[in-house]
Amino acid sequence: QVQLVESGGGSVQAGGSLRLSCAASGYIYSSYSMGWFRQAPGKEREVVAAINSDGSTNYADSVKGRFSISKDNAKNTLYLQMNALKPEDTAAYYCAAYPPRSWAVVAQMREVSYWGQGTLVTVSS
Repeated sequence: QVQLVESGGGSVQAGGSLRLSCAASGYIYSSYSMGWFRQAPGKEREVVAAINSDGSTNYADSVKGRFSISKDNAKNTLYLQMNALKPEDTAAYYCAAYPPRSWAVVAQMREVSYWGQGTLVTVSS
């Protein structure tokens, strides 16, 4: 069975940084993509960033230039480095694994193969 466990969330002032981690256990098919999604209060879940099996990445326009997704295959861990945080970044952040899809399709996905439990990020102004 695959399990994803997020960590690294917390409270930070606007302009600050956080690094989220997602530790994966179990086997994830090598072709799968992994991504970070978030859900802010009163809003639908949205994709933040994704990384594919070939190493290519995609970012939501709202975080482009501020966030960076990466993974360490040896440690079986996914990361999201978040810089220049804004109050609108406040949300529960979830990591996920799913079959490869175009970015346009990923942005509309409601379901994925595996979800983590989430970690809360709160950014104050």
